[in-house]
Amino acid sequence: MAHMIETIAYAGETPWHGLGIQVEDNLTPDQILVAADLDWTVSCRRMFTHTGTEIDEGTEIIPVVSHSVLVRDSDDQPLGPVGPKFVPTQNRDAFEFFEKFTSVGDMSMETAGSLKNGRQVWGLAKIKDGFTLAGGDEIKGYMLVAVSHEWGKANEIRFTPIRVVCNNTLTMALRDRRSNGIFKMPHVKAFDQEVIIEAEIALGLASEKMSEYKENAKFLASKSYTKDDVVTYIADLFQPELVKQQEVIENESDVRKIARRQTMVEDFKRVPTSVYQALEEGPGATLKSSKGTWWGAYNAVTFIVDHKWGYNRDAALTNAWFGSRAKLKERALIRATDYAKVA
Repeated sequence: MAHMIETIAYAGETPWHGLGIQVEDNLTPDQILVAADLDWTVSCRRMFTHTGTEIDEGTEIIPVVSHSVLVRDSDDQPLGPVGPKFVPTQNRDAFEFFEKFTSVGDMSMETAGSLKNGRQVWGLAKIKDGFTLAGGDEIKGYMLVAVSHEWGKANEIRFTPIRVVCNNTLTMALRDRRSNGIFKMPHVKAFDQEVIIEAEIALGLASEKMSEYKENAKFLASKSYTKDDVVTYIADLFQPELVKQQEVIENESDVRKIARRQTMVEDFKRVPTSVYQALEEGPGATLKSSKGTWWGAYNAVTFIVDHKWGYNRDAALTNAWFGSRAKLKERALIRATDYAKVA
């Protein structure tokens, strides 16, 4: 297994990242947790230091009162230092979030696993309701529960739609941050039924999130981009210095604007060049919903970020959900929506 992935179990088709072992369909949250080797607990244990630079017969062991070490109990794997107010989250407690939805058929468990030697654990459930845009562009909705066994990083529950034609992990990025499809919980209290209820309220029903995302996707698919705008959009996301260098002067002629745009494309580095090419050549680029639209421009970004940027699949998975590139995709959706509103 690749170096950032510790374990993955998946049901159904092989996931887009191509990693993990296949398990039976229709597993309960607890069953897939066991299948993915996540049925372990963590605990905070005392931390010690010592006098001198090496431990020998005269070394004095000194307790560290201000901090503890978070340890995986099954193999005594240290996961890192934590502060005095840190409350550990148990994997099984977090996976209980899914139980209410899977038990009535609104969701089905699809994948679960751990990254970074157990420091990041997740479960992913598919939402029953999906939608299809013009030309057969199918979107499926998922709910992701991410458990962080690291000090300073919150647990998360988030809505994560996926575009089937190219397995892009899309994002939920709405202006109203209270309804952006993400619930975060710092490690200051236990992940119990009270927290689960808070998460359900903050997220809203899964079908409502899917409906909300559907309207945003349909809007983007209904708005066409100009070549000037889409080139600036890509540059703004990946090479913002080009936008500053080549801001269009108000009284420039059309000929000079075209020349500026062409120069900007020629100055693109590898990643923005790949995004520009994906506008015409990426999976689903010729679908009615995508060709020449801001939905297509946004998906060109997510396709390159998820599948072509980087050299190994586990790094792609980590970045798609938890890394800086997840934030980039969120910004890409916001900017595409901004452009679409004035198109």
